[in-house]
Amino acid sequence: MIRHIVFFTVRPENLEAVRAGLSILTEIPSATRLEIGTNAKTDRFDQGIDLVVYGEFQDEAALAAYKAHPLYEESIRRVKPLREERFAADYEVEEAVRARV
Repeated sequence: MIRHIVFFTVRPENLEAVRAGLSILTEIPSATRLEIGTNAKTDRFDQGIDLVVYGEFQDEAALAAYKAHPLYEESIRRVKPLREERFAADYEVEEAVRARV
């Protein structure tokens, strides 16, 4: 399984519009799980992230299908002009460190 996590910083006046633009991603069928969340900002070291996209995909093909879907492009068209920064990471769960080394 692949986890896809994207963090966004957004000006307060654009928060709802960006959330709405990201929410259309939940209609793309290739994800086994897809969530759009608002950062609770409880971390004492960094509170800069505003919105998070969290997705789980069966494999690389499912992630590629998600990124190739027309709704993904529509989300980019809506969100990109309104967001400040975007940070993304994809990783395979099977290869993730699960215990102390």
